[in-house]
Amino acid sequence: MTILILGLLIFLGVHSLRIFADGFCRRTCARIGTNAWKAIYALVSLVGFGLIIWGFSLARQQPVLLYVPMRALRHANSLFTLAAFILVAAAYIPRNHFKAKIGHPMLAGTKLWAFGHLLATGFLHDLVLFGAFLIWAVVLFVVSRRHDRRDGVTYPQGGLVGDIVTLVVGIAAWAGFAMWAHVHWIGVSPFA
Repeated sequence: MTILILGLLIFLGVHSLRIFADGFCRRTCARIGTNAWKAIYALVSLVGFGLIIWGFSLARQQPVLLYVPMRALRHANSLFTLAAFILVAAAYIPRNHFKAKIGHPMLAGTKLWAFGHLLATGFLHDLVLFGAFLIWAVVLFVVSRRHDRRDGVTYPQGGLVGDIVTLVVGIAAWAGFAMWAHVHWIGVSPFA
């Protein structure tokens, strides 16, 4: 569990720098250059992500059951995850109403993904992983929205084409992940 927690601290920590230590980020970026900053950021993120994967796989070998979720909650998780994939797509596809309304759809999607998985799984390693992502996403979403209001940030108006592309991409990515990648990469079939 220690490796999982270390990976979460590194990965989520580096993804929180811009919000909680923006001055440090700007000064470092100005001192070493944008490309060097992005390279260091990416490297540290990959190390954290790798530790999360390794730590989670180790923790799954010695599971500690905390609660047994109702079967219906596993099905509900599929809907939460579908919505999460659509919101993540909205973060990258221009001119959609999701981003225009929410402002930070990636964080909103992360919240739904983590919450859904907490409902559907009941082991300690799941609580640590998904609970950490849920807390991080909630805090970062609130802080990001507050910064948006303070700085007068507005997001481009959404349009029908952007909405349709967002839905198609999000649903297709969700279907591919749920039907194939989840069982092959994670070892768990969401619909079993």
